[in-house]
Amino acid sequence: MSLIIPEKFQHIHRVMNTNIDGNRKVPFALTAIKGVGRRFAFVVCRKADIDINRRAGELSEEDLEKLQQVMQNPSQYKIPNWFLNRQKDIKDGKYSQVLSTSLDNKLREDLERLKKIRLHRGLRHYWGLRVRGQHTKTTGRKGRTVGVSKKKGVYFFFGSLKGNGSLSSNTCSSSRLFEIIAGLG
Repeated sequence: MSLIIPEKFQHIHRVMNTNIDGNRKVPFALTAIKGVGRRFAFVVCRKADIDINRRAGELSEEDLEKLQQVMQNPSQYKIPNWFLNRQKDIKDGKYSQVLSTSLDNKLREDLERLKKIRLHRGLRHYWGLRVRGQHTKTTGRKGRTVGVSKKKGVYFFFGSLKGNGSLSSNTCSSSRLFEIIAGLG
């Protein structure tokens, strides 16, 4: 890229309800869209015949439309099924790339389905616990604060005198006090 900014350079593009930084290179700028990672962005750029070294601000409206078409219909551009982020959808069994706000909707629907059928994973989500088999004894204690209470001692005085003639005070727990009173200690 030259140091001179082209005339039609746009610093921000709006693609799929997301602002894209025009100063970044095209594949890395596309990762701002939810559901698009770096590898998928590089494949989309190759399938849309866009140079990966160009800045996103240099793209024309036709280039942006082409990118959007490839992202929304990846199977038409021979992107393999194993590369997509939604495989064998539970409702229709199709493979697709879920992007932007529909990704949030699909995730919420999946969690609601897991909770509705009372699956173990769904219950763990509902309870706010770790889902993937992690240990929870020492970590993940957020939100549950239990204060530490100091053990309260009972002060009592014996009739014993110290060498200087003053009364000595002793501290003990209430259970020990009962033992002393009962004559067991």
